[in-house]
Amino acid sequence: MSEDATITPDGTATVEAPAAAAPAAPPGGYRLAMRFSGSGSEYFRIWIVNLLLILVTVGLYYPFAKVRRLRYFYGNTQLGGEEFDFHGSPWKMLRGFLLMAAFAGAYALATNASPWAALVALVAFAAIWPALFRASLQFRLANTSWRGLRFQFLGTTADAYRAMWPMLLAMFMYLGAAAFVQPKGQAAAGEPPAAMVVIMLVGLVLVMLLMPWFWYSIKRYQHGNYALGPMRTELRAKAGSFYGVFLKAAGLALLCMVPMIIVAIGGSVLAAILGSGKSKGAGPVIGFVLFGGAMVLSYVVMLVVAGAFVTSRLQNLVWGSTRGRDVKFASALKARALAKLTAKNWLLTVLTLGLYIPFARVAKAKLLIEAVEVTTRHPPQVLTAALRGMGGDAAGDAAGDLLGFDVGL
Repeated sequence: MSEDATITPDGTATVEAPAAAAPAAPPGGYRLAMRFSGSGSEYFRIWIVNLLLILVTVGLYYPFAKVRRLRYFYGNTQLGGEEFDFHGSPWKMLRGFLLMAAFAGAYALATNASPWAALVALVAFAAIWPALFRASLQFRLANTSWRGLRFQFLGTTADAYRAMWPMLLAMFMYLGAAAFVQPKGQAAAGEPPAAMVVIMLVGLVLVMLLMPWFWYSIKRYQHGNYALGPMRTELRAKAGSFYGVFLKAAGLALLCMVPMIIVAIGGSVLAAILGSGKSKGAGPVIGFVLFGGAMVLSYVVMLVVAGAFVTSRLQNLVWGSTRGRDVKFASALKARALAKLTAKNWLLTVLTLGLYIPFARVAKAKLLIEAVEVTTRHPPQVLTAALRGMGGDAAGDAAGDLLGFDVGL
């Protein structure tokens, strides 16, 4: 069977298959389901060995552990029945890990030295962070493959700075001013510089106001620069949609806390009344325990419910708005299902003293991955054959030239 492929002026690929060689596309295109076949028991063996080696090597084994983890999760993720693969070298990732550790150590030392040293460290970190973020994306995509084809990340460093600078400025205002609010020798006096307090509060408000925009900007940068051969994606969502998700999550968080606060106050009053008899000293203690327990419970419920809502809505929004000329994505992640799974994972993790962590990660990965569906205009074998003929694996060569940054994407 032969296929003809052409590249359009906008850099996307169009595959033309002869009518006699390939069947007509079904209505809506070819739907490719995402599947995850990993199991908690399998990953537990990888996880426990990784954990022990990280502890023995005082953290130096972390990049090697991360490669093992990525290879396991990628190798058990299937799109249209074909697995992904991760080809990153742990030795190259070690260099990036050591560089990030050096930055963290330098910032810690600068913070303890003086507020001005901490400010300089913040400026240096903010100046280089977008470039590191872009290098990390480039490294991760160049070392990820499907059906023998390597992915690419086409975003530029300049675009990374444009996507991040407002949030970096707000964070710089908040953290930089905070370093001056309680410098050494001044905390006891209780007289932090008024100007720095104002700048810190303004920075904090800006961080909260910019958070939805920051997520939109970062996801637009990421999903607008993914590529497989000449095919490139774009994010068609608007910033207002992200603000809508975060505002609804904030309202949901408040709703989760109000009933618990009422219960806590009522329990405190009841305990005080019951303890007003012979054992007067027990009343305040019981009230404090009830109040504290209810507040902790309300906080956990808020994290589970609001966290599941934000995660599910953002995944559905981002992937549902990601498009390419010959491909589109959809996500149908349910907030209720994610909240139930999160509550179960947290409870079992606490009861097993952390040993349930690998099982929790596998269960969450399965839920998130299998909620995504990919639709293409052409059969996968036709599409990948055409892309391979256009040099779709060229991104693999770039992986050898990258320093190996990976900042936990």
